[in-house]
Amino acid sequence: MSSLSATIQDVFNEPGCGKNANKTEAERKKGCTKQLQPGGAAGGCAFDGAKIALQPFTDVAHLVHGPIACEGNSWDNRGSASSGSDLWRRSFTTDMNETDIVFGGEKRLYKAIKEVIEKYDPPAVFVYQTCVPAMIGDDINAVCKAAATKFGKPVIPVNSPGFVGPKNLGNKLAGEALLEHVIGTEEPEYTTPYDINIIGEYNLSGEFWQVKPLLDELGIRILSCISGDGKYRELAYSHRAKAAMMVCSKAMINVARKMEERYGIPYFEGSFYGIQDSSESLREIARLLIERGAPAELMDRTEAVIAREEARAWAAIERFKPRFKDKKVLLITGGVKSWSVVAALQEAGLEIVGTSVKKSTKEDKERIKELMGQDAHMIEDMTPREMYKMLKDARADIMLSGGKSQFVALKAAMPWLDINQERSHAYMGYIGMVKLMEEIEKALYNPMWAQLRRSAPWDDAGVNWQAKAMAQMDAQAAEIAADPARAEAARRARKICHCKTVDLGSIEDAIAAHGLCTVDGVKEHTNASGGCGACKGRIEDILAAQPAPILQAAE
Repeated sequence: MSSLSATIQDVFNEPGCGKNANKTEAERKKGCTKQLQPGGAAGGCAFDGAKIALQPFTDVAHLVHGPIACEGNSWDNRGSASSGSDLWRRSFTTDMNETDIVFGGEKRLYKAIKEVIEKYDPPAVFVYQTCVPAMIGDDINAVCKAAATKFGKPVIPVNSPGFVGPKNLGNKLAGEALLEHVIGTEEPEYTTPYDINIIGEYNLSGEFWQVKPLLDELGIRILSCISGDGKYRELAYSHRAKAAMMVCSKAMINVARKMEERYGIPYFEGSFYGIQDSSESLREIARLLIERGAPAELMDRTEAVIAREEARAWAAIERFKPRFKDKKVLLITGGVKSWSVVAALQEAGLEIVGTSVKKSTKEDKERIKELMGQDAHMIEDMTPREMYKMLKDARADIMLSGGKSQFVALKAAMPWLDINQERSHAYMGYIGMVKLMEEIEKALYNPMWAQLRRSAPWDDAGVNWQAKAMAQMDAQAAEIAADPARAEAARRARKICHCKTVDLGSIEDAIAAHGLCTVDGVKEHTNASGGCGACKGRIEDILAAQPAPILQAAE
């Protein structure tokens, strides 16, 4: 049993990983194996990646050894679907506390394993190591071994404490746990020349069920799916498959390569997103099976199914092409979808203005260049500000991404569609391609966007109340100015003392009639300034504006 550090080093030396294969030994040590500080990878740590990769095994009890927050962070964050047991939806954790940190949490872990087995009787228990027990030295390997011996059930340690690295490393550490403790431990009741493994497929929103009927029609048996809608026993005898399809090399390339190395199972990387990619994947599966002993007529039957499904799909999406004319898409995703979804969108006549490659391998990038040309806009990393500007400047009509980016699109008042793990719709295979086009059309032509882009009433200078009031005042002023008599009447009607409702005309008449020259005199004859006194200054200005009295010489 290798140590965690040795396992991590082995993962980073993975020859099947294009990114690491292009690095020197010194570069690998400097970058790939640099560990994160505990807590520094919150929301995307190695533990999170391991749990994401393995939780779709539906009949397994997934027990998280650590504080309850670790399980809370990773529970139910992917829309994988199950055709059988829903045990994987249960949330199990040892809920370590301060006492466990001081005295160790191994006894608590053993008791938790015992309770889960007695209550649910799963075929196996996966135990996930997290940061806290790893730092205090809990030996989950020893506890799992003792529990497996005692209860007669496989108890699988998944050593993936969050601080050892990012989510993608956790995916591979999960694969290493399967290779070391599960794969090859059981034998199937029978085998056929048509047995395959699907690796790195998670059955999000049940999308793999859109492809499985085609494989069933061809007589191709999925011996094991790692891990979407997977079962423990199928995983344990997956080493007897004749061929394998790798759906996401970024996550589990080590599983596919080592199964080829150990058990002679050839694999290829393919995709069921888009019409052409679905067809190519079916052909490649048939080709590998024929090479491993399946009858040659399998290819003829495969081509017949492809021709039928392509004709249906092309006919179904034809109606979308006029609607998508000159429409541009910004694709912010990664891995296999960075190129497989590109092909699907191009088939419907959409233009791709950019696709992210932050999580993509070298092979992924080469496929993008084949699809979009050598000048393809591949985005290594785009900040939310840059996404917003790209959408706001109308360089894209819709953004396809994960949930984290949706608020950028909403702020820019542009359509957005979720194509990552949280999505509610299945987009795989020929049926899924049509569904994807339907959802894009709905998003692009939803009438809410036109309303959302309208200025708020208080932002429209032509219709807000201030502008209306000013316009009304200007109109009244213009009317008054055109009529001197009316203008004079309006001038004299201006209120000077609001407390006593005394207007300018009354004050001027009193001044003229009584020769007033002081505020007190005006107050005595008009009662102006007899309230709060705020109008005193205005009265002084009126007095100052009066013509000086004409003095007559004494006779």
